[in-house]
Amino acid sequence: MMTVSPDMAIFKGEKLEVDPRHFLRREDMQRLIVFNNVSMDGYIADTKGDMSWAHSNDAEWNSFTAGNARGGGTLVFGRITYDMMAGFWQTPAAAKQFPVVAEWMNSLRKVVFSRTMDKASWNNTSLIKGDIAEAVRKLKKEPGEGMAIMGSASIVAQLAQEGLVDEFQIAVHPVVIGSGKTMFEGVNRKLAFKLKSSRTFKNGNVFLCYEPVT
Repeated sequence: MMTVSPDMAIFKGEKLEVDPRHFLRREDMQRLIVFNNVSMDGYIADTKGDMSWAHSNDAEWNSFTAGNARGGGTLVFGRITYDMMAGFWQTPAAAKQFPVVAEWMNSLRKVVFSRTMDKASWNNTSLIKGDIAEAVRKLKKEPGEGMAIMGSASIVAQLAQEGLVDEFQIAVHPVVIGSGKTMFEGVNRKLAFKLKSSRTFKNGNVFLCYEPVT
């Protein structure tokens, strides 16, 4: 099983509160986990893709995220999120500000789904142009420590509708942004979930972990 900790990613050169280095036990079939920061009105980014509203910097939150910074596995991206990640974590600024996370991000196995990219130049990244759901089914059967998706709303929606997401980790932030991108846009059937765990933080963030009801 792979679990994502909410403190690794970036928004326009800043840290986005997501560190997916929290990967746990091996299983016969890899689990796929989705992590996203979500505003109170249900958006994971504004209309321009900005996620700076999700930045929360306090001791309790930082301690929680730092405690989850360990392990290995595979990160799964859509093109837009991949471009943001690759554009930040390969820079000298990332290595200086977040040396441990930068080294980990650059060495970890990564998969990007895109029909428009010609190649994926970020270290240890595979480019997949085919059917997303079929590719994830194959990836889940491979040996590994789990997979995690951050951002990548269109991929999340497709895989959720196909029943391929095993766990949703959502950090709700006490802010309303008015409009933007949702995590399930395009889903055309009811999806039911059960709450697995939750935690409330003094900064107002609420971390929720859901599993699909089967």
